[in-house]
Amino acid sequence: MTADAPLTDTRWQTLTTKIMDACAALACYTEVEGETNRPFLCPTTHQVHEYLTHWADELGMTTYEDAAGNLRSRLAGATPDARTLYLGSHLDTVPNAGAYDGILGVVMGYAMLEAVKGEALPYAVEVVGFSEEEGVRYGVPFIGSRALVGTVDDMLELCDAAGQSVRDAITEYGLNVEEMAEAQYKGKALGYFEIHAEQGPVLQDQGASLGVVDGIAGQNRLMLNFVGQASHAGTTPMNLRRDALAAAARFAVAAEDLARATPGLVATVGVMQALPGAMNVIPGEANCTLDIRHARDEVRLGALKALLETAEAASAERGVTVTVTPKMEEKATPMSGDFKALLHRAAEAEELPHPELVSGAGHDAMIMAAHMPSAMLFVRSPNALSHHPDEMVLPEDVTDALRVSVRFLHLLAEQNV
Repeated sequence: MTADAPLTDTRWQTLTTKIMDACAALACYTEVEGETNRPFLCPTTHQVHEYLTHWADELGMTTYEDAAGNLRSRLAGATPDARTLYLGSHLDTVPNAGAYDGILGVVMGYAMLEAVKGEALPYAVEVVGFSEEEGVRYGVPFIGSRALVGTVDDMLELCDAAGQSVRDAITEYGLNVEEMAEAQYKGKALGYFEIHAEQGPVLQDQGASLGVVDGIAGQNRLMLNFVGQASHAGTTPMNLRRDALAAAARFAVAAEDLARATPGLVATVGVMQALPGAMNVIPGEANCTLDIRHARDEVRLGALKALLETAEAASAERGVTVTVTPKMEEKATPMSGDFKALLHRAAEAEELPHPELVSGAGHDAMIMAAHMPSAMLFVRSPNALSHHPDEMVLPEDVTDALRVSVRFLHLLAEQNV
């Protein structure tokens, strides 16, 4: 097998159109009319799986749903003991989502295999549409990929806002949670490769259609509860107030200030709630979140320590107490050096710029990289929007990513003959 892709320009364009059409069609399978909204194992997930299974059938793949609701389409390798390359991303969405976050990577997995249809790859390939990555329904992400690597059991009793557990949601969807152990990948893994919209402005700023991900930033997510004393806004002197919201607000501004002063650090207070929530009442309680990320764990953890000290100081100054509840921690995740090198070679062969960049967003590749070599290819987000209905990718950028990804398959095959 050679690394020279035999497809004509017309064939590349045809496959690109198929990718774009598939993303548009899947965006219509939604729980909320007029927007794309598809949480973990919602009823319209069945329709998404049916659509993709039809494509897999055309490629001669064997498809099934595992006990976590991941869609698994497998193409056998040259020998029964061939290692498996996993391609994929997630099929769930945030509320009022765009058409490409996650879904693009799954659809492109099938398109890559259509591009090499009839070629004898020495390794097996499995396209995985992960059932959950966003963390919307249960507050913790990566249920799907954690099931694939065998670390999902401690998430089965989590409950959503309606009180339904992950375990019960799986049963209601029509799957058998007792078969969860069978969802874990079997045999030898060659690695994992994920294509994803960048979700940010870096590639657009650099004028590049695609980029090779060097690593995924580590992140912490926390809830902070500030408790002071509610009292009358007109009769309580400023020096006698125990204003919980003022302490929380000081913390939020400190998070922004520190992130602005620290290269590569991002810190977000995405939720702020004041109670009792009346215009003429000093807030006796305030709740907020913190999301903090950096490509180097020591920088992130140092910044987190400083911010929590600020929360304590701002609270103590006002006679307020603060309680911190960790919700999630993920270490920074480097991508495989060997896979990155192959992606750079593939892009070079296609005469395309191939900058490296860090992913500030979390991805299933974070989970997979702890168990097998993993790599990501970003596709430019021309308006830098994601988690938004106006999320975009350009067809010509998708073509570039497809060409590079297919060449990556060939280069990987040459190493594994």
